[in-house]
Amino acid sequence: MLGSIKQLYGRKLHASDGEIGHVKDFYFDDQKWVVRYAVVDTGSWLLGRLVLIAPHVFDNLDQNRAFLLVNLTRQQIENSPPIESHKPVSRQYEEEYYRHYGLPSYWMGERIWGPNAFPVVSPRTFPSPIVSPPPSSLPSEVLPEKGNAINVGDPHLRSTHAVSGYHLQTSEETIGHVTDFIMDDKSWALCHLVVGTGTWFSRKEIVISPSHVDRIHYADSTVFVNLTKEAILQAPEFH
Repeated sequence: MLGSIKQLYGRKLHASDGEIGHVKDFYFDDQKWVVRYAVVDTGSWLLGRLVLIAPHVFDNLDQNRAFLLVNLTRQQIENSPPIESHKPVSRQYEEEYYRHYGLPSYWMGERIWGPNAFPVVSPRTFPSPIVSPPPSSLPSEVLPEKGNAINVGDPHLRSTHAVSGYHLQTSEETIGHVTDFIMDDKSWALCHLVVGTGTWFSRKEIVISPSHVDRIHYADSTVFVNLTKEAILQAPEFH
């Protein structure tokens, strides 16, 4: 099912043994156009510390539920690698994170979740909380097969909250701004950008596929698309 990212902001999250905070943001991969992490504000529990929760451990994203469930304990989350909100997430951090939870590395394969189309883990981890494995070699220390190079640098993770508000630049002019993202709640892929057209197009909101995005210029807060003004006029309206 497709759902709005914006409607998930502020949603409370529960671990297997209690509340852990609320959704503050999402980090998405601007190459694959898929959400890699929910950014959680732990509030008074961990004194406002931010933690990342990978899609693999979510029970589901039921929009009608008062809170979202994750298949982890509070202790596992408390012991997870800390993030620095003012710094980009590095591949080194992700290796440590995935090692902590024993999750399959999404960068070890050709599909959006490595070898899989969905963020899945071994069935043996459910319904019991995931148990962190003993120390072992990091994913980057495993030599890739020939022709399957691994990008160990910038994982291209960006904030959905930050990109909301970016201008949309067509091949002709700037038209509106990003207001939301539409995500598939099974694969966590971002299927559409929601764009508010303002007074230019009767203040309507339209949806555009990420396949039309040429690049995102973060310094100028602009999303460049390979569409004409006429094509924008024909884009589906968002409801």
